This record gives sequence, structure tokens and C-alpha cells, in this order.
Amino acid sequence: MLTAITEFAQKFRKQILVAFDIVVVTFSYILPWIMINGRTSFSEHNSLLVASCFFFVCCYEIVYGLMGMYDSLWRYAEIVEFFRLCLASGLAVGLFVIGTLLMFTERRVPTSIYFLSALFASSLTLYSRLTYRMYRNTTLSKRKKASRRTLMIGAGDAASTLLHEVFKNKSPDMNIICCVDDAPEKVGRSIMGVRIMGTTEDIPELVDRCEIETILLAIPTVDDANKKRILSICNKTKCNVRILPDIVKMIKDGKDFLSRVRDVRVEDVLGRDEIELTDLSSSLTKGKVVLVTGGGGSIGSELCRQIASCEPQQLIILDIYENSAYSIQQELRRTYGDKLNLEVCIASVRDSKKIDALFQRYHPNVVFHAAAHKHVPLMEDAPEEAVKNNVFGTYNVALCAEKYGAERFVLISTDKAVNPTNVMGATKRLCEMIVQALAQKSKTKFVAVRFGNVLGSNGSVLPLFKEQIASGGPLTVTHPDIVRYFMTIPEAVRLVLEAGAMGDGGDIFVLDMGNPVKILDLAENLIKLSGFIPYKDIEIKFTGLRPGEKLYEELLMDEEGLRKTDNKKIFVGSPLKLNKDTFFDHLATLKQIAYTNNSDNLVQALIDLVPTFHHEEHRYQ
Repeated sequence: MLTAITEFAQKFRKQILVAFDIVVVTFSYILPWIMINGRTSFSEHNSLLVASCFFFVCCYEIVYGLMGMYDSLWRYAEIVEFFRLCLASGLAVGLFVIGTLLMFTERRVPTSIYFLSALFASSLTLYSRLTYRMYRNTTLSKRKKASRRTLMIGAGDAASTLLHEVFKNKSPDMNIICCVDDAPEKVGRSIMGVRIMGTTEDIPELVDRCEIETILLAIPTVDDANKKRILSICNKTKCNVRILPDIVKMIKDGKDFLSRVRDVRVEDVLGRDEIELTDLSSSLTKGKVVLVTGGGGSIGSELCRQIASCEPQQLIILDIYENSAYSIQQELRRTYGDKLNLEVCIASVRDSKKIDALFQRYHPNVVFHAAAHKHVPLMEDAPEEAVKNNVFGTYNVALCAEKYGAERFVLISTDKAVNPTNVMGATKRLCEMIVQALAQKSKTKFVAVRFGNVLGSNGSVLPLFKEQIASGGPLTVTHPDIVRYFMTIPEAVRLVLEAGAMGDGGDIFVLDMGNPVKILDLAENLIKLSGFIPYKDIEIKFTGLRPGEKLYEELLMDEEGLRKTDNKKIFVGSPLKLNKDTFFDHLATLKQIAYTNNSDNLVQALIDLVPTFHHEEHRYQ
């Protein structure tokens, strides 16, 4: 009942306020007549009283309407609104005085009536609004202790469903004050008693005016471009921004509606559609023995999760770091129990004998090689370790895959392998060359999958920024113009699985990752999403490019060419023609240099093997 009354009041708010003012102004005009003339007012001055009262009310209502007195929400009125009301009252009285002097020439309205009626009408309309605002503030201050004032973006089906749920189950975290929607026909109307006060462009103004603490995006089907635009507007405020997920998915999951409202993630502001992949990955691993090297890392562990869901015959996790291997082992055991045949091996890909023994024991059908040193500055200081682990770790695993008849070998590569300027990128390019060389005369299908930075992976910029924000800053950005391609970990792994299934041997697959993202923009967005203001609350400090770091990364070398695959988001570069015998001779020489720990000669050997490698040679002179 109360909800129905509230909804009716919201729907006819303007009409109710006009009717209230008519009653107040009428009373304010009649009262002075009674005070001055007593009961004789109605009998002796009946016609003059009625005519002048009607004109008095008309003056007030016309002036109030023209000055927007019924368009403002008085619960949020500030001093400027009361000043406008006083001005409007003065104009209404002036219009009434001039009008009565012109219209009522035979019988004049007493001068005292002018003064008193204007005083009463202006005072009562002003004080009624002031009293209402004080009452609302007192009520809301009590409610504020239990719930956060929320602005809702969207006035469609999802918003309606959410409001129904909020009214049924009062949320301690959500007090929806107002709503915005970009449909012009909805602005000014109400949904479930919540007024639609503007469009998304009005969000910063409404946040200030309505003292909003939380913004809720209740358009789960919004496309990524509009989501990025809306979130960038929200970032102009200091509000906590939350998102309502897809209702259809929530119904399928059978989970509580309000509990699925989540905070905004950095992924939401990347402005890129999620990659849709075909179902090749299931056929690649289902019923197969699958080996994942580096299976405890960020990419490797997600590979294990997705492979485990495809019902492999056996999943083998290989990692040198026992803590991360143990973590993914326990997670998969909790999820799948005895349904998953899982083995965890602690070993280094550098140990060729251990790797050979492992292949001899398990005979994996599919190998995903994710083990690698990936930290660019550290590998600049220890190039021999990058070569030992990345190049010859890959070589060891790839040779065993060929020797023991693996069907497929999938190398996890990086965009830093394109025209590399650092040792890590050069070693990953050399890894690509190894699989391309082996693919020339092998029954095993060797492919490489190249992608950009992965949000939230070990050593990536996002966890670093979060730690820096938690400690109060500053956030360290190497250069204001530095840009990177980004994807989420699940997206990267889906690409790896699909590319591994479609490769014919020697291919390098590349994801269409959309537009690159400025690291500075990423830092600023993360600060805003954390409720702070960049440069004011949290400082951003530029530290300069690190050794071997580029301003931008490329995804494909010019000489590789590019062709489409069945998936519009995945492209494949044509294999380079390598002299297999000569290449592996040079590789043997590189190994000798690496194990002598001679950095100067090692970097030069890398330059000789990777013609596109452009390195700051003076660092080692």
C-alpha cells in the first residue's frame, strides 16, 4: 500500500505541488481580508475578493511555472532554489499589483492586502518547501546509516526487476535515490517510484545534487563501447561503481539476484568485445593425455582449468615452483575429485633427462608449453638465464614431443617477440623459430600462439597498481605515452586452445586484440574505480622506460604476412622458411655460450640468430 502511494506521488508530483500551492496562495490571500475586515469581508467585498483572489493565484502559478519552480526536486534544494523562489514571489506580487490597478478601477484592493497577502503567500510556499527538505534530510540521514545512496543507470527490464527485488528484500547496501536513462522519452518519468532525472551525461551533476555514494549500472546487455563511455562518465565522480550482470545468466545459475551485483573491474573499461571462440578446444583435449608445462603460472593454471573441464584422459601439470603447482592441484581436486586423472610433476624444463623420462612414462598426446621467464628487466640483467630457460627449455620439451609422437605441441608466445628490443622478446622469437623449424619435417603439429599482456597475470602491471593504491601511491608508470595490448586470462587461454586445435604445423596465431590501451589511462581508471582522484588523492609518477622496454608492442612481423581463419578474431601468420640444419648448428653454439655465462657474446649470438632483434648493445660494453 505504501509503495503504491509513493509511486502515485512520484508519478503526479508536479500536479500535486501545483495543487498545494493553489491552496496555500488562496489561503494567504483570503486570510488578510478576514484579519482586516472580519466576517464582513465576504458579504461586502464578495465580487472584488473572488476576482482579485483568482487573479492573485494566477499570477503566482504563472510566474512559478515560468521560473521552473515545479521542475526542481525540493528534497535536494540548495540556497539558489530558495533565492529563485523569493524572486518568483516578488515578480508575482508585482504583476498582481499592476494588474489590479489596471483592472479594478472602480473598487480598489486595500494596500494592506497587497502587503499581507504577498508576505503570507511567499512565506508559506517558502517554509513549506524548507520544512519538507529538512524532514527529508532528517529521514535520509537515518537511512544513510543502513544503506548507501545509489544512482541507477538504466530504466529497462533489468532495472525494473532489480527494483522489485529491492522493495521485497531491503538491501543494507542499496538505497536507490534516482535513475538516469539515455532514452529521451523516459526522462522525467518514474520507474517503480524512482524518478528518472536525466541521461548518463547528467550523472556528475546528479551525484553532487543528490549526494550519491554508489552508481549502479543496470544495463547488462550494453555493448562494450557504450559501457566504456558510461564508465568514463562515472569516473568523473568519486562514487563506487557497481554492475548488474546478465539476468539470463543469473536465472540459469539459480543464484540470488542482489548478491550478483558486482564492483566494476578494469576489464570493463577496456572497451573491447569478448572473444567468441568455436568449440574446437574440447575436441583437442577430450580423451587425450595432456601435458601443461608451467602449469602453476597464471596462464598455465587457467589452461589446466579449461582442459580439465573438457574431460581429458589424463592431465599432467609440470612446474618448477611447487607452491603454485600445489595450489592448482588442490583446486582441481576440489572441483573434479576422482573424475579427473591428475598428475603433478615438479621439474625444470632445462633438465632434458627428466623431461625425456616424463615423456617416456606418460606419452602425452597434446603439449602446451607455457613455462618461461617473462620479466623483461630481470632478463636484461640475466640474459643467460633467459636463454637457458626459454630457448633450451622449449627445445627440450619440443624434441621430446617429436620423439615420443605427440600429436600437437602448442607454444605460448608473446607480442614482445615481434621486432624484439629486449632479451626476453628475442628468446621468445627464437622459441617460435624452433617450433617452425621442427614443424618442417615432423608428424607432430607444432604451432605458436602470440598475444599481448594479460590482465592480472603474475608480473603484470595490474597487480602492481593495486598494491601501490593500497599503500597510498604513487603509481609508477614508465612513460606517459606507453601503450599495450590487453586481454583477460580466460580469453588468452581460449585462444591458445582453439589455435592449438586448428594449426597445421609451423603456424603463428595472433589474436585481433582491438585497440591498444595507454598504461596511463589504465592507471587513472584504476585509481578512479578505487574511489580516488588521480594526481590529487593518488600520485602518478613517471619513472622512464626500463631496459629493453618499447613504447608500443607489435603483434605481427612484416615478413610473416597475415591471413584469416574460420574465427574472425584469430589470424595466422605464414611460417618463415628456415634452413633447419644450419639453424640447429647455430642453436648448439648459442647453448655453449649460454652455459659459459658470457653476457656480451650471448647477446651478440642472439642478434645473429634473430635478425629483427635490435638491442642496446652498449649496456654490455
